[in-house]
Amino acid sequence: MPTRAVTYYRQKQKKHQSSKHVVEHSYRCSSCQSVIKEQVLATEAMEEQAYTVPTFRERAPEGMEEYQRVATNFERNLVQIQQELHRMKVVTHEQVENIEITKEVRAMMPNWKEVLPEVPRAPDFLVSLRAHTVWEKTPVKLFCTVSGKPVPIVKWYRNDVAVDPLSVPGKYKIENKYGVHSLIISRCTVHDSGVYSAVATNPYGKAISKAAVCIRRAHGGGELAYLPGLVPLLSGIHPSKLDVTLVNKFGVTFGREGESLSLMCTMVVVPDLPNLPPEVMWYRDDTLLTPSRWFEMSIGGGIAKLKFLHLNKDDEGLYTIRIWTKDGTTEHSAYLFVKDAPPAVAGAPGAPMDVIVTDVNADYALVSWKPPNTTHEAAITGYFVDRRKSGTKDWVQCNTSPVNVCKLPVHGLTEGESYHFRVRAVNKAGISLASRMSTGVTTGEVESDVQGVPSAPGRVIASRNTKTSAFVQWEPPKHLNNLVGYYVDASVVGSKVWFPCNHRPYKHTRFVVHDLVPGDTYVFRVQAVNAYGLSEESQESDSLFIDAALTTPSAPYGICLVNCDGSSMTLAWKRPKHTGGSRITSYYLDKREAGAVLWNEVSSSPATQRIYKVENLTSGLFYEFKVQAANLAGVGMPSDSSKPFACEAWTMAEPGPAYDLSFWEVRDTSLLIQWKAPVYSGESHVTGYYVDMAKKGSADFVTVNAEPVGHCYLRVTGLETGETYVFKVRALNAKGVGKASELSDPVCAKALAGTKEIVCGVDEETGDIFLNFEACEASENSKFTWSKSYKEIAESTRVSVTSSGRHSKLTFINAEKEDLGTYSVAVSDTDGVSSSYTLNEDELKKMRELSYNIRHPIVPLKTELNYEILEKGIVRFWVQAKKLSSAASYRFIFNDKAISSAEGYKTSHDVSTGIIQMTIEHFTRANEGTYTVQIHDGKAKSQSSLVLVGDAFKVALKEAEFQRREHIRKQGPHFSEYLTFHVTDDCTVMLVSKVANVKKETTFAWFKEDEEITLDVKPNPMSGSCALPIPMFSRKDQGTYKAVLADNRGKDTSVYEISGKVFEDIINAIASVAGSSASDLVLQCTPEGIRLQCYMKYYTEEMKTSWYHRGSKISSSEKMRIGGTSEMAWMQICDPSDKEKGQYSIEIHDGKTSHSRTFDLSGQAYTEAYAEFQRLKAAAFAEKNRGRVVGGLPDVATIMEKKSLSLTCTVWGDPNPEVTWFKNEQEVVSDDRYKVNFEGGRFASLTINSVTMEDSGKYSINVRNKYGGEFVEITVSVYRQGDEPPEPKLGQMSKPATPKPATPVPQPAKTPTPQAKSPTPAPASKSPTPPRSMRSPTPPRSLRSPTPTKK
Repeated sequence: MPTRAVTYYRQKQKKHQSSKHVVEHSYRCSSCQSVIKEQVLATEAMEEQAYTVPTFRERAPEGMEEYQRVATNFERNLVQIQQELHRMKVVTHEQVENIEITKEVRAMMPNWKEVLPEVPRAPDFLVSLRAHTVWEKTPVKLFCTVSGKPVPIVKWYRNDVAVDPLSVPGKYKIENKYGVHSLIISRCTVHDSGVYSAVATNPYGKAISKAAVCIRRAHGGGELAYLPGLVPLLSGIHPSKLDVTLVNKFGVTFGREGESLSLMCTMVVVPDLPNLPPEVMWYRDDTLLTPSRWFEMSIGGGIAKLKFLHLNKDDEGLYTIRIWTKDGTTEHSAYLFVKDAPPAVAGAPGAPMDVIVTDVNADYALVSWKPPNTTHEAAITGYFVDRRKSGTKDWVQCNTSPVNVCKLPVHGLTEGESYHFRVRAVNKAGISLASRMSTGVTTGEVESDVQGVPSAPGRVIASRNTKTSAFVQWEPPKHLNNLVGYYVDASVVGSKVWFPCNHRPYKHTRFVVHDLVPGDTYVFRVQAVNAYGLSEESQESDSLFIDAALTTPSAPYGICLVNCDGSSMTLAWKRPKHTGGSRITSYYLDKREAGAVLWNEVSSSPATQRIYKVENLTSGLFYEFKVQAANLAGVGMPSDSSKPFACEAWTMAEPGPAYDLSFWEVRDTSLLIQWKAPVYSGESHVTGYYVDMAKKGSADFVTVNAEPVGHCYLRVTGLETGETYVFKVRALNAKGVGKASELSDPVCAKALAGTKEIVCGVDEETGDIFLNFEACEASENSKFTWSKSYKEIAESTRVSVTSSGRHSKLTFINAEKEDLGTYSVAVSDTDGVSSSYTLNEDELKKMRELSYNIRHPIVPLKTELNYEILEKGIVRFWVQAKKLSSAASYRFIFNDKAISSAEGYKTSHDVSTGIIQMTIEHFTRANEGTYTVQIHDGKAKSQSSLVLVGDAFKVALKEAEFQRREHIRKQGPHFSEYLTFHVTDDCTVMLVSKVANVKKETTFAWFKEDEEITLDVKPNPMSGSCALPIPMFSRKDQGTYKAVLADNRGKDTSVYEISGKVFEDIINAIASVAGSSASDLVLQCTPEGIRLQCYMKYYTEEMKTSWYHRGSKISSSEKMRIGGTSEMAWMQICDPSDKEKGQYSIEIHDGKTSHSRTFDLSGQAYTEAYAEFQRLKAAAFAEKNRGRVVGGLPDVATIMEKKSLSLTCTVWGDPNPEVTWFKNEQEVVSDDRYKVNFEGGRFASLTINSVTMEDSGKYSINVRNKYGGEFVEITVSVYRQGDEPPEPKLGQMSKPATPKPATPVPQPAKTPTPQAKSPTPAPASKSPTPPRSMRSPTPPRSLRSPTPTKK
């Protein structure tokens, strides 16, 4: 029963608490009622699904039975009902007395206020202003609570201008109730957006609290904020009898150019008629979409889908699905972001967008577009426009040089044709990918031109939206210049790296930026864009910490009874799932008897923990409870009422239930469950716990631990990834196992995205051992809680904790064995971000060694002491440290004796590279021994030694002496690279060398076997290199080659011996080039047989070439002859027969690889080749025995008139040929003037007596037998007596060329790809008078007959 009388002091105290409670309660109620509507609107604006309080389980069976038992007793026992009525009267009487006491306390308050001492204090905001985002034409209420002595005066400002309620009557309302100051703005407009501030002042100081207010305009007001569902309103209600409910909706989506993507909504349709689906409409940025080549729309099976076949930045925007229903429409909106495709060239800009074609006439069109956004790419220098005719695939570039504005007039079009256009952007890195092509065009109007880019946008204001998004708004530019939209960029504070938030110009001055990292701080900027390009960037916004907007917390849940002694109950409950972006400061409890309607406060002061003991209860009654949580934004929604709890003292021997089950370190296959020990321990202390587990929805619980655990946590392993589980805990004492706890919340075995683990390390500066953790998410009020063995580390002399942003570090002051154990960290106000790390003995030992090395440092060395031989034979000893300071010192020691910089020794160091060195100018046998360098750099020390004795010293000494000699040699002209060989692509062997330190007077000479080689082009040493070409290299080129370089400063010689291994290497190099160029085997028939030829760039018999027949190597013989020329290798089968059929191959070996070519000589190929061989054999015989002129006739004969002319020649043929003479193609018949003779079958002559001018002309002789013949022509020129004889125009003697009855004997081919068969000429004409085309070439001049002498 409550106490009826209190002392004066307790009355004052209670009165003070009651008054405070009245304020809190009033504030709590007013906040709940006034903020509810704002919360709903803000939730819609931020596109977050409204939080739904989870439905609690029904009463437990045991509780229900107890409740029914008591109710039945009430019904059956009238006496008990009368007692209950009497009890209610007593309680009412007590409440009346409490009211009287409250009145007395209020009457004494003025006296009490006088007693309290008044301490002066400067103003301080207990509750600061918070940012608001609301719809236009709705009210905004700004609240703050200020403390201070004397009471501060609060003034309100908007954008640093005082708010005057009288300036706009009814617009502003300023109130001050119980220390809570408020500014109410009625029917807000967009112009009311800004930064509002409350300034509190008193004589002891001033305090300021600021908050941004963002007013969003609905459709129809000119500007349109990015809000879901803002699409054109429908003109009327579409009649539909379908009831459609959207279930799974598409959210904010991110894609990349070139990908395919689908936006889908699943729905429940009642009735579900397969042949009558709902009517669905899709919108993008207020524009109704229709199916096109770029996307497809479908509905069926309860799914509405919009599929993008090939994403482009033109597709970015706000997408809305609207479906006709029985009650009108239902709709959903979300933004689609499209990122640039990877550029073809690194650093190239993104593709332009929105290509539009206007003012199309017979041969002209105006193409305009929107520029891409650029952040880290180089500035755009221009654009290329391409066109193509509809129905074709060939794009033609319209402009030869880039244009620097976003429009281009295109001329030269064909009348009556349909065209498509696309645009590519250009910067110094390269050309972008092409934009999406425009639609086919026919007519249009010319757009008005604009002058220059827009001016920069005005002030940018960013405010919180959700955990991963921010709401950004800005003032439009002063000079729009046909503005087409804006680009928004963001940057993490401190990174100086900007990234684009939208990839398509956004036409409104408000934008929601998504995909931000919770816990990071960002700044934003905006650029305006028109056809002429991008404006200057706006000023950066104020930095914004990414977290959900500050709201009141959601309702607590899971109220459970953990103890009862008959007059009091101890309750526990679970934290709200949403804290509202601020730490929960208190909880308010209400109670009522089961079945009652009105709720009563449990206490005038709120609870600060999630466990509370409710006193002054009546034993035997049932009570219900509910809880509200409060934070800086106010008091949240109340929880659902608990199930009725019976107020009966617990007397069982076993312990009560554990409570407050929570989960940490949730991973794909494991998690850590924690709980709090039972408040009621039973008749003995709790000795352990059992944990039971079941899959969600299953009643089959299994015990995780076979043996009880003695602490209040347990790591559960072996979970199925993605599966959801529930748990309960049972406590154990000496009497047995107690009642199980309430079921835990369901938990999914899946790690949070971006989860990181604790990392153990050592500070490189101080040597401190630390554990570092980076949270994957954090809010502004998140707190890192470190624990050892899952007991919070409050104050400790062993460790210290520092936290900043999403990072927290636990540092060991002096790590010892007592610090071994499991350390864990949990981050509040997150979705269970946590991790643990077990520091074992081996790990601690390793960390302590690292710590010791840092605290007792050594100079780390990249390399130990080493040596190298320099020019002039100088020996350099050096060591390189990883890092040296300018204060570093060192010394070298040789055979235990310190070396100082003196004659012959020089020491130096370079701080930037960490190199310390010593040089010995003249290295001799006296320098054999041990070298040591000692380094001191602050506290750090290091030492390195090098032993240079015995063989190692001899090698160094030999190299030093060689370098000294080389130095002397290089004082004059010398070879920087000695002679070596190189084989060119045409298989020419080049002996090459490089020379240095030459001048004009320097001579260069080549020698072979000490005999100088004279070249057509004299070597030029000034070119830096000289080469000796050896074409057609063979064994005869072996020998000793020498190159001599000399002038007045000295002489240098390079000798190269070409023999043995060197000769083989050269031949192999030639074989490599020749073998790579080898053609396929070619069949060539000859009168002697069938020849297989392989043409290549060069061939010599020294090359390792092998021929094979049916896999067996062929040796050269009378039957199989092997040979070659400089251009080919061949193998001839003499008098072939069927035995020689089969596959032939040639292999050319270059010492490393084998180059092989094959030919199949069988079947039809052999038959044709054999027939050709027989024909050529017969033709050769005919050619050998045909009639021909052997010699004696000139080309031209000049003779004086009245002289005698004798044309005589020698002929041959078997059988003897027939000879016929012709003049001007007419046969000459022997008469008095013309005498034709043919003697002995060999000598033929034509004699003309007393020649006249008419005898001038063309004479010819035809020599023929049965195998063929030939013509020889002679030009006879007769001149008059007394005239100068004409200058004879003699031609070169040539071989007679007469028709041949058969193919001539083939000559060696001059090309690498000869014909496989020789062509067969047509048979010779049998006419005695040959045609003009059959001119006989002039016989060789050596066989020409002289001009006849005068008779």
